[in-house]
Amino acid sequence: MGTQELVGIVPWTFIFQICNLFIQLWLIKKFLFKPINEVLEKRRQLTDNELKGAREAKAKAEEMKKEYETSLSSAQAEAADIVANAQKDAINKADTIVKEAEKQAAGLISRAEADIEQEKKKAINEAKDTIGGLAMDIAGKVVEKEINENDHKKLIDEFINNVGEAS
Repeated sequence: MGTQELVGIVPWTFIFQICNLFIQLWLIKKFLFKPINEVLEKRRQLTDNELKGAREAKAKAEEMKKEYETSLSSAQAEAADIVANAQKDAINKADTIVKEAEKQAAGLISRAEADIEQEKKKAINEAKDTIGGLAMDIAGKVVEKEINENDHKKLIDEFINNVGEAS
């Protein structure tokens, strides 16, 4: 009986197995690795494109944010200028109104003073006329003679001048 070898190498079987291994590797490489590598390359390109798009979108968003902040700050500055100009206009209008009111008040005061002066002169003239009339009556009674118109006016003027100097 012959001993059977448990582990042995049969040369022809070994050569066929090596050839079979190389054929399988070539087939796997041809039909499995190549399509898988192409799919992986497409995915990598897609991912790169998406990352590139995301970076561009982020850059564009940053630029828009800067533009927004710039326009916001310019709008705030413009609003502050508008408020300042409105305040200046309001102050100028208030000053104008106050000056006009002061002018009107000064005009009213001057008219009132003129009216007072006129009334004073009128009252003085009325008083002079009344005093003149009284003086004539008194003088007529004292002198008991008739005074002509010229003498009458002279006496009135003298009396008025004396009364005017006394007051």
